[in-house]
Amino acid sequence: MTSFGDMTQREFSDALASSKPTPGGGSAAAVALSQSAALTVMVSELTIGREKWSDGWVAAENAKNVASPLIEHGYILADKDSNAFIEVMNSFKLPKETLDEQNHRKNAIDNATLEASNVPLETANAALELLLTHEKLATHGNANAVTDVAVASLLASAACKGALFNVEINANSLPNEISTNLLAVVKDIRLKASQLSKSVIKAVFDRLEN
Repeated sequence: MTSFGDMTQREFSDALASSKPTPGGGSAAAVALSQSAALTVMVSELTIGREKWSDGWVAAENAKNVASPLIEHGYILADKDSNAFIEVMNSFKLPKETLDEQNHRKNAIDNATLEASNVPLETANAALELLLTHEKLATHGNANAVTDVAVASLLASAACKGALFNVEINANSLPNEISTNLLAVVKDIRLKASQLSKSVIKAVFDRLEN
């Protein structure tokens, strides 16, 4: 399979629009993470080294350090998400005639489903980490690019919350001793992402009004 990072934007959109099960929402969320990271780096670069925005250099450096590796990592996560879902589908196709086959199939399904939960969880955590940098960047970074911070924040929020839906739907298929912890983590990250997103957008509006 061609890496999503090697596709043009049109090719990726066409792949999303196809009737094939992958790429899906989890991969789209991961690509949104990459786009958010790229915008974050752009605003950071427009801030760092410019005397007028010297109060924002530290915030911009921090945001850039977090965002830079996520530009590529978002596409890696998009690939991993699709591959994980394919493994889930493959596990359901395993033979189930004998008791041994049934047990093997069940274990394979559980393991594949857990991986299909862990990959979007990684996307959500990365998006949350990126969101943590946006409020200060909006407040102290280059004011001419503050709306770009807003878009970066909205993309990161969508990446985080979208990925969490994928964690949740997969976790619901897992044994209770595994799903309970996963669902608690989902709830915690979702709340933090919502609070951070609101704080960033408030900071953007405050900057626009000043």
